[in-house]
Amino acid sequence: MINDSYFGGFILLGFPGRPQLEMIISGVVFFFYTIALIGNIAIILVPLLDERLQIPMYFFLRNLAILDLCYTTNIVPQMLVNVWGKDKKISFSSCAFQLFIDVTLCTVECMLLGVMSYDRFNAVCKPLHYMTIMSPQLCQGLVIMTWIIGIINGVILSPYAMSLPRCENHHLDHYFCEISAMVKIACVDTKVMEEMLFASCFFIFLPPLLLILVSYSFIAVAVLKIKCAAGRQKAFGTCSSHLIVVSIFYGTVIYMYIQPGNSPSQDEGKLLSIFYSIVTPSLNPLIYTLRNKEFKGAMKRLVRKEKPSEETVGH
Repeated sequence: MINDSYFGGFILLGFPGRPQLEMIISGVVFFFYTIALIGNIAIILVPLLDERLQIPMYFFLRNLAILDLCYTTNIVPQMLVNVWGKDKKISFSSCAFQLFIDVTLCTVECMLLGVMSYDRFNAVCKPLHYMTIMSPQLCQGLVIMTWIIGIINGVILSPYAMSLPRCENHHLDHYFCEISAMVKIACVDTKVMEEMLFASCFFIFLPPLLLILVSYSFIAVAVLKIKCAAGRQKAFGTCSSHLIVVSIFYGTVIYMYIQPGNSPSQDEGKLLSIFYSIVTPSLNPLIYTLRNKEFKGAMKRLVRKEKPSEETVGH
């Protein structure tokens, strides 16, 4: 045991007593983090360099990529330092900052996925008015709204979780400062905190999910009405990528947070946290780019140093 009687921060336990498992997990995390860095940076830069991709869909994708970069960078470096080094401590201020960023970005991503479903709804169901409806002002306003709601949620939940009495228990049974792990080490009744988390899920996470379900219900009907096979395939291709990302994110988060607070499967909770906070952000670029002919075409043009304007003149 580490003598931490003088220590005001926390000790991130990870998988105590299983150093080999920790090394394997850290290697996997480092691999996916590298993919997340390369893939998300590509999604950020390519639409800026290719004028054909400067449409609302790629504006939201770029914001999602920025979000995923911040999300993984908030967790992975500290996690790797703790696993690869002997010192598993994290200061109180660093933990508070990490928790605030985690709650804020998780909220923003949830809201942003809902906004992206609304964008796909307009693109498929109202193609003639799409660019008019999804104006730059509206797109920017929607993104700003998601960040405001995320920050407000982080400001409410994070300080309250950090202020819970812990009776000098500094051992956090996790890889990073995650809100459910923080609640579990409290030595007081956490009913109020649990009610706040439930309210957060109900008022912040449920509405975007309902928006996604409603949007894709209309999209499915609209796609089935398209007579041209090529048109159906294009509409299905652009929407299916977003639907896969939504399913992975929401599915993992819902499965994780519906578990009872005293669940004996603590290791499963840690692995799920790693999946939705590290693996998922690295899968998003692969899902969006590998299934998107426009993006792959833009990548090829940039690699060949061909300007889109020159290709257009040639046609």
